Amino acid sequence: MPPAPATTTVPDPATTTLAVLLIGPAGAGKTSVAKYWADHRRVPTAHISLDDVREWVRSGFADPQSGWNDHSEAQYRLARRTCGFAARNFLANGISCILDDAVFPDRPVVGLGGWKRHVGPGLLPVVLLPGLDIVLERNAERTGNRRLTDEEVARIHGRMAGWYGSGLPIIDNSQLDVPGTARVLDEVLTRSIASPPTW
Repeated sequence: MPPAPATTTVPDPATTTLAVLLIGPAGAGKTSVAKYWADHRRVPTAHISLDDVREWVRSGFADPQSGWNDHSEAQYRLARRTCGFAARNFLANGISCILDDAVFPDRPVVGLGGWKRHVGPGLLPVVLLPGLDIVLERNAERTGNRRLTDEEVARIHGRMAGWYGSGLPIIDNSQLDVPGTARVLDEVLTRSIASPPTW
């Protein structure tokens, strides 16, 4: 009898130490999905929100809603480096992490390239991209400086459409609740672990 073919076991994303970058426009549900996914894993997992870290700056906070300038750009870069340091530290201690950020496809050096430098080449990016009507509806429910104008939401959503054709996995969660989106995220990560996207 010939020997049985070797089988390859794909790691289970629910029990593997991972670094995930959840990308999407304002109102895509990144933070809600990231928190839920981190809360329901069977291994220790941290959620690192770029917006939360950026808002650690109190006096002198450069709010991009007041106009994008050198100060807001510098604070975004600083927040990304800080998030990357935290992610590497968690990973070095066996704790998975999921980061969320509105990374634009037309700024690869600042966006994905920056995250790869800050976290490492094992980072698994996934794009959440529901329809424009959904992100407008979700944005309308926001308060404070996280609520954007409809025009800004539409502009960001339009730029995010550039992820189509990028090779990154995209989840349209227009018709999915948070637990459903987290389940699809696990399915996408299973495929990404078996065949990592080129980015």
